[in-house]
Amino acid sequence: MPVGPDLAKSQDIIRIRKKRKKHSGRKALLIVVAVIVCVFGVVGGAAALYFNSINQALSFEDKETIESLKSVLEPVVVDDEKGEQPYYVLVLGSDAREGDTASRSDVIILTRVDPSNGLITMVSIPRDTMVELEGYGRQKINAAYAYGGAAGAVEAVSAFAGVPISHYAEIHFEELEELVDMLGGVWVDVPVTNDETGSSNSGMHIEAGEQLLNGEQALAFARERYGYVRGDFQRADNQRILAEAIVKKVLSSSPIDLPGTIQKLAGCVSTDYDLTAIIDLARQFQSTSTTFYSALAPSSTMTLDGVSYVVVDPTDWAAMMERVDAGEDPTAVEADAPVSDEAPAEGESPGAEAGSA
Repeated sequence: MPVGPDLAKSQDIIRIRKKRKKHSGRKALLIVVAVIVCVFGVVGGAAALYFNSINQALSFEDKETIESLKSVLEPVVVDDEKGEQPYYVLVLGSDAREGDTASRSDVIILTRVDPSNGLITMVSIPRDTMVELEGYGRQKINAAYAYGGAAGAVEAVSAFAGVPISHYAEIHFEELEELVDMLGGVWVDVPVTNDETGSSNSGMHIEAGEQLLNGEQALAFARERYGYVRGDFQRADNQRILAEAIVKKVLSSSPIDLPGTIQKLAGCVSTDYDLTAIIDLARQFQSTSTTFYSALAPSSTMTLDGVSYVVVDPTDWAAMMERVDAGEDPTAVEADAPVSDEAPAEGESPGAEAGSA
């Protein structure tokens, strides 16, 4: 064992080695931290890009639509004790088919969303419903979309129903088939065989009963009207049934799969909702048992100056909306309407017995 100066030198060496080890340990720790930060930075950046890409897909392509919607949509009321209050969403189905010069809002569904009580109420307003549009006079309600776009439709439906509308969603029929296929199909209880009149316009036979519909079948189910005795009224029922089936499919997604499911939805839907808001809403409904109410506005048909209109009875309509606003089943006040035995001409609606899904 060294003594004297040699011992001191040995101790110095030991001390130096210890210092180097400490320094080396700190350096290693810094490297680990840096790697973790980089990894989380890359992951976080990728997640941000992923979320942004979905938000862009969900949003509208033109800024004018976005800004005009902001000016007509009412903020959701938030209670200090009860939290977010029930609110209304306007769901439109635009069907821009080949050869059309403009999209048509063939589907008009006023939807009340009540996350706290797990309740979703969908009310179809027939596209040919007669209304007075400022600057245009007597019109069918779907003309509001043609004249004023999404914001015009929101204003028209809000005034007609007497309720504020807080969100807007537009379904693009041309992508509906692909969406349903990407979701793996949707389970639907088909109420009526789609060619009961023998004059189906879809060219596809769909039997009544519960079944898994693929994209092609779902699109035919949503578009068919000539094959039904109740024509447009049955089609409106079918569209609500299909919308409910798609919502249920989205809500059945696990928390991990939910963003991916919404990404699929984004290819078919344009909305003012962003991804975070949709995920939060879905999780609220996933945490409780969800009840769906569904109804058709109490309607009958009439011809005025050679134009066929759907007329909504104001008394029955007010009573229905009162029940909807109270979170009750709206079907108790649906009115009967005469049944037309003939399929209508394009752009017209047959009479029907109003019903619900």
